[in-house]
Amino acid sequence: MSSVTRRNFMTFAGVAAAALSRSAATQQAQDDSGEDRSRASRATTRAKDLTDDELEALFHRCSNAGRWGADDELGTLNYVTAAKRTGAARLVRTGEVVSIGRDISKTASKVDPHPVQLLVTYNGNAPGISDYITMAPHGMTITHLDALSHFMFNDTLYNGRKRSATMTADGAKWGSIYALRNGVFTRGVLLDVAAARGVTWYESNEYVTVADFEAAEKRQNVRVSSGDALLVRTGMERMEQERGIQDIYPRAGFHAECAEWMHAREVAIYGGDCIEKLPYPSERFPSAMHMIALASMGLPILDWPALTTLAETCARLKRWDFLLTTAPMRLPSGTSAPVNPLCLF
Repeated sequence: MSSVTRRNFMTFAGVAAAALSRSAATQQAQDDSGEDRSRASRATTRAKDLTDDELEALFHRCSNAGRWGADDELGTLNYVTAAKRTGAARLVRTGEVVSIGRDISKTASKVDPHPVQLLVTYNGNAPGISDYITMAPHGMTITHLDALSHFMFNDTLYNGRKRSATMTADGAKWGSIYALRNGVFTRGVLLDVAAARGVTWYESNEYVTVADFEAAEKRQNVRVSSGDALLVRTGMERMEQERGIQDIYPRAGFHAECAEWMHAREVAIYGGDCIEKLPYPSERFPSAMHMIALASMGLPILDWPALTTLAETCARLKRWDFLLTTAPMRLPSGTSAPVNPLCLF
């Protein structure tokens, strides 16, 4: 790349940022139209669809509003006590480390119309080299942490906060990713539900069920407990290796009752190669897991980790729990941040 002066760089950066903002706004309008979702098959198998009224009742049963005080912004991360952290530290025995962050792509795809923009700059013979990066972390390509302000139900965010009074053009005034700045340091548990079922991957019309969770626990001789980071593998990465990048809709994912199971087990954070079944067969809860986890439970979501190497490591070591640690950027007002979570054995 040719050299770039500071003034030219700042001009270019401003134009690039403005273009990304306009493009993101256009894409958001397209996403909000629901056209892709409406065209996708809503067929589901392996569990009974819940009615909207049943989903709303489940939403209220899972509520942690007020549990840790009216001003709480940590949600279920409150389950990660000092004792839980020190216990997780003792899980490190061999020192082996597995990253579960996905590589960040600069190439557009059907699930990532706005890939990362990277500009590397240098000036003549000056010794320094710099980067300018723009990215849209939400989506299915960048491993990221969702803040509790990311989803709402009936204008209400976690802990009874009104989205209309919380969100501004400058970002979230409450419940932003900045609230999670001290990060996550806890016991991680991987449930390989695909292996427990004896399938290579879940097909796009299939629900992941509570029975799948418990079958994986039994097969792996492990139990998810209070304060854990729960990771779930359905084999999506293997599917994409063989079939290519999958569409956003339809995709396999959780039945909403999985959220209630996590609530009962006091899971601190969830991450997996799937989220809710997409499209979810509900008009009132089109993103059931996101809505129940974030807005009702206050459960942060570690979206789109890469779990293939982790599953192989767990199988080789014959242990399915480990220390999981990660932390978001200290970004006041943001609703997400990219992360590179580490699992230590």
